[in-house]
Amino acid sequence: MATLLYRLGRGALRRRRLVVALWLVVLVIAGLAAATLRGPTASNFTMPGTESQRALDLLAEQFPAASGATGTITVKAPADGQLATPEGQAVVQELVQEASSLPGVVGAVNPLQVGAVSPNGRYALVQVQFASGGDEVSDAQRTAYEEVGAAAEAKGWQVAPGGEVLGGEPEIGSTEALGVLVAAIVLIITFGSLVAAGMTMLNALIGVGVGMAGLFALSGVIELTSTAPILALMLGLAVGIDYSLFITSRHRQNLLEGLSPEEAVGRAVGTAGSAVVFAGATVVIALAGLAVVNIPFLTVMGLAAAGTVTVAVLVAITLQPALLGFAGRRVLPRRLRAVATDGTDTSAGTTTDTSAFADHSGGTDRPAAEDESRFGFRWARLVTRFRVPVILVGLLGLGLLALPTPDMRLALPGAATAAVGSPARVANDLTVEGFGAGFTGRLAVVVAGATPQATATAVPQVTALLQRTENVLAVAPAQLSPDGRTALLGVVPKTGPTDEATETLVHDIRGAVGGIRDADVLLTGATAIGIDVSEKLSDALPVYLLLVVGLSVLLLMLVFRSLLVPVKAALGFLLTVAATFGITVAVFQQGHLADLVGLDTPGPLISFLPILLIGILFGLAMDYEVFLVSRMREDFVHGKSARQATISGMGHGARVVTAAALIMMSVFGGFVFLEDPVIKSMGFALAVGVAIDAFVVRMTIVPAVMSLLGDRAWWLPSWLNRALPNVDIEGEGLRTHLEEQTPARV
Repeated sequence: MATLLYRLGRGALRRRRLVVALWLVVLVIAGLAAATLRGPTASNFTMPGTESQRALDLLAEQFPAASGATGTITVKAPADGQLATPEGQAVVQELVQEASSLPGVVGAVNPLQVGAVSPNGRYALVQVQFASGGDEVSDAQRTAYEEVGAAAEAKGWQVAPGGEVLGGEPEIGSTEALGVLVAAIVLIITFGSLVAAGMTMLNALIGVGVGMAGLFALSGVIELTSTAPILALMLGLAVGIDYSLFITSRHRQNLLEGLSPEEAVGRAVGTAGSAVVFAGATVVIALAGLAVVNIPFLTVMGLAAAGTVTVAVLVAITLQPALLGFAGRRVLPRRLRAVATDGTDTSAGTTTDTSAFADHSGGTDRPAAEDESRFGFRWARLVTRFRVPVILVGLLGLGLLALPTPDMRLALPGAATAAVGSPARVANDLTVEGFGAGFTGRLAVVVAGATPQATATAVPQVTALLQRTENVLAVAPAQLSPDGRTALLGVVPKTGPTDEATETLVHDIRGAVGGIRDADVLLTGATAIGIDVSEKLSDALPVYLLLVVGLSVLLLMLVFRSLLVPVKAALGFLLTVAATFGITVAVFQQGHLADLVGLDTPGPLISFLPILLIGILFGLAMDYEVFLVSRMREDFVHGKSARQATISGMGHGARVVTAAALIMMSVFGGFVFLEDPVIKSMGFALAVGVAIDAFVVRMTIVPAVMSLLGDRAWWLPSWLNRALPNVDIEGEGLRTHLEEQTPARV
């Protein structure tokens, strides 16, 4: 693979104008396709096969009037008892008529007629039924709904429209640009060159533009959840900058060793590019592997993010060499450009200098890149010297961070944790204030019989069972479909939608009505759907984790020809995941230091966060593992001791890995400033996970363990060595290829 990428890099540089033109054409075509073919994103999370989803499908088929999105307008009078006065009743009636006339609304229910009034006569709930589902409600319809009640508010009443119809697409604002700005600053400091930093950033942004435009173009034919594009943008930016950073960094090192720009690019793509392809492939495989849990919206999210990562890899190994060709030696700081021309320039001939692959373990002609007084070398010597205490302290620290993990609770996002001041949060808080938390998480029971008589017989039985169930506050009268075969009953729990008692209630209700004969009785509603989704994702988590860990061991065995190195890497990955979960639970669920991330209300983590985090962190962890350990193996194979190889690998890779980790943390951290708590938690967890994996696991525990293992780290049974294919990540095949092309020197 390294030889193939070497040729690809040189070819891209030679035909750099054509390569740049082709990518710009692809960007324009993708942008036009996105503008013309883009479809709406979905804010709901469907789960085929669950009882709640079967109930929704049944309603859509037999009771379509009740299958559309619902809204709840919470009304608060200026004083207690005012709803019972003629003036108060007139205000409510006027509000109901206004809501009924809204575009897309089937009708609104007068709370005074159905008893949806608080005991003190000050609060009321107006139920609004839309004709279409929440994702089909247009922005204009949603805006009109949010603005209802202006006349009542002018009279001193408080009107707060809420409900599932308010679910919309999270907005991407200017705060995320802060993360990109920090990433640019890190690049400038790392390279000491505006040209190198600018081209690396430009390359990544073009890749993200192509990937996101392609994703939006496909949204017209596939259903994307509202968080899928944001995840794709978040990950595409981070890996796009990092992959370009790796190749540019190796290219600069090659220039300092005297190679021509063309040869330097070829070898950079052949070596660092091989690691980029491998790292990108692991991310793509892990994200695409989300399909094995058989959850459609999660599969689409994984494939969407995998697509942007694939584009980032392709851009890094094709467009980046072309841009580096335009820059020449200007990618180096001015003070080093003269040094870069001291070596043999082979741009005009076919002779190839292989000094970039030479072992620089001794001698006085060591290039500047080999300066062992740098921090990376000093840190590596310190860690390997005190390896046992370092390992113990690292394990203890990560273990302490992971302590909150067993308390993790999962749920779908709700209005109770929405940003303070948002319409959904205002309506939720007003409902809780007037009626209690249970009214924000109402359940729906669908009773479907083969005949109207069967349904009519089952409804009283179901109602009686529901009223006797613990934690049920109220059961609303049944609504019948036009043919009388389907009935819908509303159930109000005493506790909120994310309360553990409500989860228990859902199971209790299903157990209680399971014995009803001659009719299907199904429980649904936003709360029940959230519980079903969370439980299915929790069940899939161990299977997916086992798949990812097994995959990491297999892939690293191919790369490093070792048994212990892959096992060590997998254990390090598990430590990263456990500690990241622990910190995220402590902040977003338990509320510790929540103010630092702008979190208004702690609550359960979004259901898909753990499984998504595992997939993404797996790819990023393997990225840093390969970049650091491949250099250790390269030096070990060429004669250095295990300890020297460990120090050398860390010394050469520490600066780039540090920059890469800081860039990823900056990009992910930029999304923490969004108001949406789901995106905020995703950005936070990914930023923390990268920090732990890069700085604690890969750059501290890994070199300590490698030093402790010594030569045993690279042991592999001979029969297994023969059975495994040689993927040549380190460029050993490329080294041989170049040496064969180099004429013998006298």
